[in-house]
Amino acid sequence: MGLSNTATPHYYGLFRQAVLDGEIPVNREISMEMNRIDALIADPQYYYDSQAIDGFIKYCEMELTLTDGSDLHLLDTFKLWAEQIFGWYYFVERSVYQPGRNGNPGGYVTKVIKKRLTVKQYLIVARGAAKSMYGSLIQAYFLNVDTATTHQITTAPTMKQAEEIMSPFRTAIVRSRGPLFKFLTEGTVRNTTGPAAQRQKLASTKKGVENFLTGSLLEVRPMAINKLQGLRPKVSTVDEWLSGDLREDVVGAIEQGASKMDDYLIVAISSEGTVRNGSGDTIKMELANILKGEYQAPHVSIWHYKLDDIEEVADPATWLKANPNLGITVTYETYQLDVERAEKAPASRNDILAKRFGIPMEGYTYFFTYEDTLPHRPRDFWSVPCALGADLSQGDDFCAFTFLFPLNNGSFGVKTRSYITSLTLMKLPGAMRAKYEEFISENSLHILEGTVLDMMEVYDDLDAFIQASEYDVRCLGFDPYNAKEFVSRWETENGAFGIEKVIQGAKTESVPLGELKILAEQRALIFDQSLMSFAMGNAITLEDTNGNRKLLKKRAEEKIDNVSALMDAYVAYKANKEAFG
Repeated sequence: MGLSNTATPHYYGLFRQAVLDGEIPVNREISMEMNRIDALIADPQYYYDSQAIDGFIKYCEMELTLTDGSDLHLLDTFKLWAEQIFGWYYFVERSVYQPGRNGNPGGYVTKVIKKRLTVKQYLIVARGAAKSMYGSLIQAYFLNVDTATTHQITTAPTMKQAEEIMSPFRTAIVRSRGPLFKFLTEGTVRNTTGPAAQRQKLASTKKGVENFLTGSLLEVRPMAINKLQGLRPKVSTVDEWLSGDLREDVVGAIEQGASKMDDYLIVAISSEGTVRNGSGDTIKMELANILKGEYQAPHVSIWHYKLDDIEEVADPATWLKANPNLGITVTYETYQLDVERAEKAPASRNDILAKRFGIPMEGYTYFFTYEDTLPHRPRDFWSVPCALGADLSQGDDFCAFTFLFPLNNGSFGVKTRSYITSLTLMKLPGAMRAKYEEFISENSLHILEGTVLDMMEVYDDLDAFIQASEYDVRCLGFDPYNAKEFVSRWETENGAFGIEKVIQGAKTESVPLGELKILAEQRALIFDQSLMSFAMGNAITLEDTNGNRKLLKKRAEEKIDNVSALMDAYVAYKANKEAFG
């Protein structure tokens, strides 16, 4: 058929009909992408090229191979996804300089240029869908067929994952099953001085995969911003871009340089990640807005496979929503075993829900909800008996103290006070420094001069604060780390009664954390300081196989020391209730 601005894409048409017939279940995101494709079909400015997509398919099935060396037969999903890249085009007018002939001066002429519509494709699909193989096929085609391609990159959170893109390609080179690969691989790569016909034109080298005939290179790059910026790759594949603790947009970093190339392509492939509030979630929010039609982005292709609801995990009939290649590249039995494992081993649950079913989860779980962390109206607790919790640090963490005031209605007043050095404050990036300045202004964070906190200086300041506030401290709970000098002086000056060592670990933390969580949900922890809200918002927990929870922070800058001190104070209070009358 060739080029047409009225034709329905062949492979999308087959898929669409199967969906309408109820043969293929799809989620909301795929339904919205289908609406976008239907709009492309109806728009006369966009053209469908059947020969281009058929050429890609023929190249893959005739020339490439599976990693085990067996013949490659392209999956229906691969044809569907690739059709978005190779099937759609539009035309633009450009002013192009044309040199003169026979000594005549040149000049600019207007030419109509055919351009590929899709420059970015986002593919979010469950583990086991052979998505890395798809990335390999895209890279192989552009390296060997599109002779305008010069530089290609593939990247992933680990070099091992990135190599998964390269492995099928390297196998295909060794096997040389098709006529093109036979031509490109005949001769030897070591022959650099003899006749060109005797030189190998396509080879796996230390640099990556090189096509010496076209001067093209496909290389593996680490998924790090400083390794990706400044490049001008014609084609890029980004594998598992939603995995790993990535706070920077690697796709955006690649696009900065790639967008300077004509007809560049970025294919971002991933299963759902278990890291929230990073660049991945930001990109997904943007993709969701595109799918909803909040703004037009015809140059972006989005295939986001996932279950619509966590309840669908119990229904195998819906699992195709998350993995359209289920039953082909991965078995239903594998999925069923994972569902059973998620039920029996809570520690694996989040990973399975994210990676197998596309449900956004945390590898860790935020302990407090947003509502739990909202400060209460300002309140003082003068002369009210209290428990003091201490989480001591001399480095970049807060040296944190939290006061817990048992109130008559079963709730607890909470005040916190922390210390850091002037050096720690100076090293902060701008945005975080502004946050710390807020804590300083509310008098919950105090800066002591020097590079390391002097515990006796901390003790003196805290003691003066307790006296000035008229706090009636009845007991002290402390994490033993870095606490020997402070606790020893406390015992000397206040007596040994009510001093409780709080051993850190899931077995000892789980119960008090659970009780504090209930209090927070009931809005029975009465705090009014931004520092306490900040610490509560950063707190995550990790469950062991027995369901016991341990308090953790996800990143170094996300301080939770004041929550740890709160837990220490609560443990001390429970152990010394008789002291509160």
